[in-house]
Amino acid sequence: MTARLKTVAGILIVAILLFPLYWMINASLQPSGALLKPDPDWFPAGGTLDGYRKALSTQGPNLLSSIVVALGTVAVSLALALPAAYALARLKVRGGPVFVFVLLIVQMIPGIVMANALYTVFGNLGLIDNYFGLVLADTTATLPFAILVLRAFMISIPRELTEASRMDGAGHWRTFFSIILPVGRNAVVTAGLFSFLFAWADFLFAVTLTTGQSFEPITVGIYRFVGNQSTEWNSIMATAVLAAVPAAVLLVVAQRRIVAGLTGGAVKD
Repeated sequence: MTARLKTVAGILIVAILLFPLYWMINASLQPSGALLKPDPDWFPAGGTLDGYRKALSTQGPNLLSSIVVALGTVAVSLALALPAAYALARLKVRGGPVFVFVLLIVQMIPGIVMANALYTVFGNLGLIDNYFGLVLADTTATLPFAILVLRAFMISIPRELTEASRMDGAGHWRTFFSIILPVGRNAVVTAGLFSFLFAWADFLFAVTLTTGQSFEPITVGIYRFVGNQSTEWNSIMATAVLAAVPAAVLLVVAQRRIVAGLTGGAVKD
């Protein structure tokens, strides 16, 4: 296959993969009920922003709730994962390999099993319809991955750096903050970003641990919005576009650090 045919094939594949995104944006700019016609418009000619106005008025608080939950998940995940990864990578922790194996096993547990178990526990603790409860629930899913990513990167850091710090009289915490964190910032960004994306897109924990009486994340808001406004697809699609913007912006801004963070621990000197 020539280079030109490969290019054409690549463009076609990308176009097919991106078509749902285009259709979502196109539908969000259509007038209400336009998509219910037998021949809906393929281009938003004479488009309107009414869908976005209604989406912001009805789903604006849900977007803010998702931001609070996602940022809280990032903070708790990194606060726990960073020292845990440092201990597993640099200190002689008894049972360390077993703990790493358990982290791998934990990620295989179906989310519905964890959601049901957490609902019972959080119900007794009064954490249903609670920001902190949802942050803790999301952290149970993001923490194992964050520890594994950070541990792999910290293992690849030359021991000469930490040994020199120790010879200068620095303790473990001083070495951690002064050497490990600055060198491993790409891995920290990667772990934090994946934690944010999971919490932002989480639906299972959100719909299980919230009732909508106090707050609800945007994923649950879209779900209930579809049920209540099944004919106003422009508003539904506009809400989906708004929900996708933060994740897309973060991925574009941090893509170089993500690649460096994921590959940093792949090769050990």
